[in-house]
Amino acid sequence: MNPMDYIKARELMVEQQVRPWDVLDPRVLDVLATLPREAFVPAEHSRLAYADLALPLAHGESMMKPVVEGRTLQALALDPGDDVLEIGTGSGFLTACMGRLAREVVSIERHADLADGASAVLARQGVDNAQVITADAMTWTPDRRFSAICVTGAVDVIPQRFIDWLQPDGRLFVVRGRSPVMEAVLLRNDVNASRIQSLFETDLPYLAGAAPAPAFKF
Repeated sequence: MNPMDYIKARELMVEQQVRPWDVLDPRVLDVLATLPREAFVPAEHSRLAYADLALPLAHGESMMKPVVEGRTLQALALDPGDDVLEIGTGSGFLTACMGRLAREVVSIERHADLADGASAVLARQGVDNAQVITADAMTWTPDRRFSAICVTGAVDVIPQRFIDWLQPDGRLFVVRGRSPVMEAVLLRNDVNASRIQSLFETDLPYLAGAAPAPAFKF
């Protein structure tokens, strides 16, 4: 595809996929309309960069559908003062989107080759406020807390360690439950207790270490 084809495909993605799925935040729509998603997609799938599909990455990982990325960004409601933690960098596309919306993004990715690839694309796209770290979310411990956390893989139950990484009044986006019908939620770290808002149904691959325990059958 030539550059003009990608621009047209990007416009159609926003107008025919993302906006009709109740993504109406103008800052989110602007980021999705201007950031070249094709730069983050594996070369063999570049023609599908703007399709309504989850695209495969190495190690069995995947990029979320554009509509899910849009709903995720809208739910987090990032502002220019936010410090964000992303759990699961993948291609780096969502990292870049959040970098355009927030003050800083720290993104962790357990596969070094994906982390290196995402870092390279982020640099080429001029996203200089996002740092990618090779680490496993189930063993890594940050030295700070964050105003927003975005988890890009599903969990059976939200790990307490993720909640502990939130600042007071911080919010966490995550997809939880059992495939094939999972629930995307926004957890708010209120003063007295966490408050969870149900957002929409979807189905994502589990984050490593966060899948349901195998059921024993007799």
